[in-house]
Formats: sequence, structure tokens, C-alpha cells
Amino acid sequence: MIPNKAANLLILLLTGFFLSACGEMNPHNVDVKLEKSAPVQKITSYSGALLDLGLMSEIYDTGVMKVQSQDIADETGTALTTGGEIQRNITEIMKSTLNTIGGNVVFIEYDPSYIQNQMVSGYSNFDNKAIPDVVITGGITEFDRGLETRGKGTNADAEADLTGMPDWLPSQTVGASFGNTGKRGKARITLDFNLKDFQTLAGISRMTTTNSMEVHKGLQESELGITLFGPTFGLKGTIKKVQGRHEAVRLLVQVSMVQMIGKYLTLPYWRLLGDDSRPDKVVLNAISDTYYRMGPEDRIGAVQQWLTLHGYDVEINNKLDSTTQTALKKFDPALAGDANEIGEELFSKIYLTIPITHKAFANRQKINRYFAQLQQSQIEEQNRAAARAQAKAQAQAQAQAQAQAQAQQTAVAVEQVQQAAPEAVAQVQVEVAPEPVQQKVAPVRKQPKKFGRQLSAEDW
Repeated sequence: MIPNKAANLLILLLTGFFLSACGEMNPHNVDVKLEKSAPVQKITSYSGALLDLGLMSEIYDTGVMKVQSQDIADETGTALTTGGEIQRNITEIMKSTLNTIGGNVVFIEYDPSYIQNQMVSGYSNFDNKAIPDVVITGGITEFDRGLETRGKGTNADAEADLTGMPDWLPSQTVGASFGNTGKRGKARITLDFNLKDFQTLAGISRMTTTNSMEVHKGLQESELGITLFGPTFGLKGTIKKVQGRHEAVRLLVQVSMVQMIGKYLTLPYWRLLGDDSRPDKVVLNAISDTYYRMGPEDRIGAVQQWLTLHGYDVEINNKLDSTTQTALKKFDPALAGDANEIGEELFSKIYLTIPITHKAFANRQKINRYFAQLQQSQIEEQNRAAARAQAKAQAQAQAQAQAQAQAQQTAVAVEQVQQAAPEAVAQVQVEVAPEPVQQKVAPVRKQPKKFGRQLSAEDW
């Protein structure tokens, strides 16, 4: 029970509050303020992975991969029926994704109408155009809406009748109510991509990706009401959030391209996708196949390159020397052991754990310079050997010519003697046999073959 004085005071305070707010409650003065934001660069959780994939291709020295993409569109028809809830065509997302990678991955746009118009105008032709190695095909293959919808709510109401209130009040009831309700739903988007050879238009075995992503939406409502002696006052709020379908498609494109390029180049791309990513069995099988396809010396030479990328100071000589053995024991004492050859497990571990850093990239450039200098010195040595062989051949030819000239002089002298005294002249036969020319060329020390899926069995 509330005393009359306290009740009157409460009524006066509420009346004063509403009278003071009347000036701002005029419906003609309603207004809304819009938030302002400046343009920002679109950065996703896989933007860094794309750049690191390009750096990885250079560190692993995969060789140039020229890739082209066909038009990638919505194959479900949802983009039209839902008024653009997902993109109708995502080719531009594919272009920006592939062109972001860089490194040894070269993106070639597929735009025949542009090329044709340029040729008609005389601005360009096919003389300097790059030809793709592979082509990516695919599209949005699934969009399932309303996979799951859940609702929940809470309501609480309380009322009380007070006695001793003034008679002029419309009611002697006070109360309060509270409500909180919500609804949540999820959908799933799936993208499929395949890789095919540009020359044969045949699909490349196991070069495919299928990735799905769940997107969510939610609605939440909350309200609070107070009843004071008849009139009821309250507050109500509603919010609806929808996870961006278009952004989800972009994320699926980016992660799919990291997987596709990584598979084709036999790179441990899963290291770029977070700790929850698992190794790709296609890549692991390719590494094992390459190990058994290599000879013992090629294995050692490849491991010496990778040890250099890890930061070990070893010589790339295709020999399991003491320096290489020491580096292997430092890398993994358990796998190195005292063996005289490189085992498959150690071979794979060294390859899969090469650091993706700019220091490793600098070491790769140092390796490439070493082989370039080695190749240049071998070419110069071959040229010197060829010059020596040519000089020797010229000397032998000159000696042969002199011998032939001397034989001709002898033959003339014999003929003259025969004419003077034929019975006293012995037949003189002079035979000059030139020595065969033998060219000895130093064997060429080749750079170890590049390690990647783009090499065929014949290349190895």
C-alpha cells in the first residue's frame, strides 16, 4: 500500500516528464539519421591466403601456370526466383581471385568478343597472346533455403491493485510486462569447380573441388511495458540480421581457388587455410609417386634444395655428403638416422614444411642464380671444348693437305724417272690416312627437375 502523498508525488513527476517531452514528440518533427562510411578495401579471411599461395608457388619453384576461367554462373536458378538473393554470375569474382594470387600463377581472361573487336579495329592480333595451360569450369550448384528454422521466446507479466488511491485516477492497477522472442534459420550454398587441359579439353584427373558453406539469419524482438493506474507505457525493439549470401559466395570462390591451384601445383596449400584444415590426399599421393619416380641422386638433389629453403647451408651436389647428413639430423633426428639414402617419410616431411617466408623466397632466388651460373659455365665449357676440337680438326686437315701435296710431288717425280729409265724405277705408293677427329665434350650437369603436377611422366 502506497501513501496518498507518495502516489500524488509520483503522478506529478510523470506528468511533468511527459509535458516536457511533448515538444519532441510531435509527429511532424520525425527524423532519422543515416550513418556515413567511407569506401574501404574488401578484405576477407582468405585474402592473405591468396597472396601466400603466390609466394608459395615461387618458393617451391613450380614453374609458370597459365590459367583461364570460363563463365561461372548460378546453375540453380535461385538468383532469378529470389530476386538476386545470390549472384547470377560470379565470373568477375573468379577474375579478381585468380589475378590476386600472382607468383607463378598467370591469369588469362576469357573474352573472345573483346579480342575479336580489337582485331577488327587493327589494334591487336594473336602474335603476342599467351596461351593458357588449363581452364577452370564450375558454378553455384546448390542453394538450399530454410534448412532449419528455430524459434524461442520468454514472456512475463505482473499486476497489482493498490488501495487508498484518489478517486479521480482511471484505475488503481499497476503492472509490468516483459517479452523476448527470437527466430533463427540457416541455408547452405555449394560451389563446384573442375580443371581441364586447354589443348585437349579433357578433364584433369582429381582436379576438382566441392565446397559448401552455411549462412544464417536471425530475428530478435524485445519489449517492456509498464502500467500505471490505467495508462500503459512501453519500449519495444526489433532487429533482423542476415549473413551476407554474396560474401559467402566470394569466400567459397577464394577457398576453392586456393585448393584447385594448390592441388595442380602439388603444394601444401592447407597450411594457408588455418589450423583446422587437413592435408589433401591428392597432394600427398602425388609426392609419394614423385619420390618413387625419382632416382636416388635426384632425390638427394631435391632434398638439398629444400634444406637450403629451410635455412641449412648445404651444397647441391646430388651426393649425401657429411654436410647434408648433419642438416638432416638437425631437421629430424628420428627420421634421418644413419641411412645412406633419403626415405619417403623424410622426403615428404622436408617438402611439406618448407617455410612460406620472404627469407625462403630469397633462398630460392639464390638457388636459381646458382643453377643459372652453373648452366652458363657448362655452356662456356662446351663452347671451349668445341673450339679445341675444331682447332684440332683444322690442324689435322692441314696436315692431311700437306701430305697429299707431298704425295703429288712424289708421283710427278716418279713419272719423270719412269720416262727416263722405266726399268730402274720402283713403284712408289704413298698413302696418307687422316686421323679421325674425336670431340670430347664435358657432360652437362642439369638443374634438378621442377616438382609439380604440371609435369608429365615423360618430363620426369
